[in-house]
Amino acid sequence: MDAILARRSIRKYTGQAVPDDVIKKLLKAAMSAPSAYNEQPWHFIVIKNRQILDEIPRFHPYSQMLKEAPLAILVCGDKNLEKSEGFWVQDCAAATENILIAAQAQGLGAVWLGVYPREALVAGMRKLCGIPEHVTPFSLVSVGYPAEHKPPSNRYDEARVHHDRW
Repeated sequence: MDAILARRSIRKYTGQAVPDDVIKKLLKAAMSAPSAYNEQPWHFIVIKNRQILDEIPRFHPYSQMLKEAPLAILVCGDKNLEKSEGFWVQDCAAATENILIAAQAQGLGAVWLGVYPREALVAGMRKLCGIPEHVTPFSLVSVGYPAEHKPPSNRYDEARVHHDRW
């Protein structure tokens, strides 16, 4: 619960490299997400190349933090792995959230950058990373050691809870 409740969107990083074993933990967390029919229709592209990270803000208007992030993880859905059409979106969302929570638990900062369903962003990531047509870039997670601290935010709202009926 601590990692979930303390997680915040972090957009400023120290620039310190994230070790490969920590990146693997983030990916293990992502691949532990639930998926429809356990189809696990995801692929992940770990982006550390500075030229690629610096190119993304040229077409993704909300990704300026990538200019100082040491890495990003692109979560993609593979329609060839789908057993139940359309659920890849939920599956990739669950994987993305697991990366965010795992990053918090590992002392990292991260922020979810939406890609799908914005066609210009999907096309930009597809071209930049050489992604085949049957695979759709879903989300991009900027990751690094935080250079900013945000206190936990209590977002619980009793008015949004309904019991048995609306």
